Amino acid sequence: MEWTLPARQPFSLPAVVRSHGWIRLAPFSGEEDGTAFGYITRVETGEVVAMHITAAPGGVRVTVDGDLDAAGQDDISHQVRWMLGLDQDLSEFYDAVRAEPGLAHIVERAQGRILRSPTLFEDTVKTILTTNTAWSGTIRMTERLVDRLGDPLPSAPSHRAFPTPEHLATTDEDTLRRDVGLGYRAPYILALARAVASGALDLEAYKTSPLATPDLRRALLSIKGVGDYAAANLLMLLGRYDWVPVDSWALKMVSQEWHDGQPVGRAEVEAAFEPWGRWKGLAYWFWNWKS
Repeated sequence: MEWTLPARQPFSLPAVVRSHGWIRLAPFSGEEDGTAFGYITRVETGEVVAMHITAAPGGVRVTVDGDLDAAGQDDISHQVRWMLGLDQDLSEFYDAVRAEPGLAHIVERAQGRILRSPTLFEDTVKTILTTNTAWSGTIRMTERLVDRLGDPLPSAPSHRAFPTPEHLATTDEDTLRRDVGLGYRAPYILALARAVASGALDLEAYKTSPLATPDLRRALLSIKGVGDYAAANLLMLLGRYDWVPVDSWALKMVSQEWHDGQPVGRAEVEAAFEPWGRWKGLAYWFWNWKS
């Protein structure tokens, strides 16, 4: 079955799909040009479903194999709206950047939305898996986590959904560390899964949290394995752009852009984008780097 979902304009599906590397992490799959992507998901009944998303006039078209009841279709629609930020209003950001040569392309290309997973739990796990490793390591760890512990798609068992907190909570540190290959991250992922599964931590509530961004940042930093970079990355995924996710790449790019290749630190990166205020994370993310 298939249906369409509208998006607040301007909207570009390729711009969202190519916004960062998430499209390369299981259980995502995507076209190189960003015109379509697939994702193996789970609806509230526990059923594992393969969705396929393509561009449609004014929004996107959602296709799933077989039929879903009304509740299942609503669940998938809710997931897709969040994943693609279909309801996000970026008009204020667009107005702010039109006159900036380093950012004017954002408006022309309808950029600004960042691809997300359906749950903040999945995005938190994936963000932790980006720390202290090459991108190839993140891809490999995520793939193993899904392959070893995700629920299979009934029509194609080799395709699996991202593991639930409940399932991860029943594993042990040794399995995650050695069999899945998470290394030192294993106890962090296990503790996170158990906190979410037990109800001690409601990550999904952060999506609509009334907390001011500094308070929400402190809440994210209280999660073991989440440091300054990871917290800033998660804030970006939550639509809070007050912090820049400073990593080695950010340091390199800011050094080359404004400091003649001389070494810089977090303070210089933050200062470079401070003029953009609550939009500085997005300004950094989509900056048209000279190098």
